[in-house]
Amino acid sequence: MNTLRNKVQLIGNLGNDPEIINLESGKTLAKFNIATNESYTNAKGEKITDTQWHNVVAWGKTAQIIEKYVTKGKEVAIEGKLTSRSYDDKDGNKRYITEVVCSELLMLGK
Repeated sequence: MNTLRNKVQLIGNLGNDPEIINLESGKTLAKFNIATNESYTNAKGEKITDTQWHNVVAWGKTAQIIEKYVTKGKEVAIEGKLTSRSYDDKDGNKRYITEVVCSELLMLGK
């Protein structure tokens, strides 16, 4: 069961083209978000679609694959772990962000 701790699997569509950052250390970072949709029928019989947005980051070879092949609207399956961090914005306010650190990527669809 230890392998199931902090494991995230998502299937969704990219909301924008990935932001690719090449660091001075030689590492590559890809940042993007994906939308997941869940549909259900409410009490009135209406079909409701709930969309959730997820921030995703990928490093190294995974980031390089994303840079070459993944664009806005593409359907992907990702696996990784959930991380939370904080930073200070330009106005000095502390901001908090939760991201999925992608360790595996599968391109779906056409």
